[in-house]
Amino acid sequence: MKVLLGKKIAMTQVFRPDGSVVPVTLIEAEPSVVVAVRNDVQGRSVMVVGFDKTTNVTKAEAGVTGDLGTFRTLREFPLADGETAERGTAITVSAFTIGDTVNIVGTSKGRGFQGVVKRHGFHGHPRTHGHKDQERKSGSIGAGGIQRVFKGMRMAGRMGSDRVTVKNLEVMTIDTEKNIIGIKGAVPGSRGSLVTILATEGNVWLK
Repeated sequence: MKVLLGKKIAMTQVFRPDGSVVPVTLIEAEPSVVVAVRNDVQGRSVMVVGFDKTTNVTKAEAGVTGDLGTFRTLREFPLADGETAERGTAITVSAFTIGDTVNIVGTSKGRGFQGVVKRHGFHGHPRTHGHKDQERKSGSIGAGGIQRVFKGMRMAGRMGSDRVTVKNLEVMTIDTEKNIIGIKGAVPGSRGSLVTILATEGNVWLK
């Protein structure tokens, strides 16, 4: 199972052999450690992966990792039928190769409470013809006789801080010395946020 945890650090660009420019997101992926292999509540075999070593953890979390150290982040990933994982195995950026296709899972940037123009891309009202200070208001939301707001109506509200998956991104660069992997295109989240890198093929977790 090809899976890796990392932190988004920056964006840059690389050049292909034909001279075309490709935007790349750099992810610092220090070695993740398989801290346990067990069955979850559904009876599936899962491996627990620890990332980002730290000392500030609870006794319960320290009991899970035991002699492998303590980690800031623990994530479970189901294993395919017949697939095994050994406790203590380190997962590094070398698990991937340049040209691999991956899916990135992260948390998008939080924007707070936003209006319909920024949240849904509404055009707004014209500045003339009696609208005055209503350029960015939503306007009518439908017939009045129904006396309620339909579910799914696009209105103002909380924007961002959502779990986002970007699929079919290409691995462009791999630096095994600095544990940095470069992914083509944009990756959800702000700098320093946690992201999960999953190979698009062979991962039960994606089904």
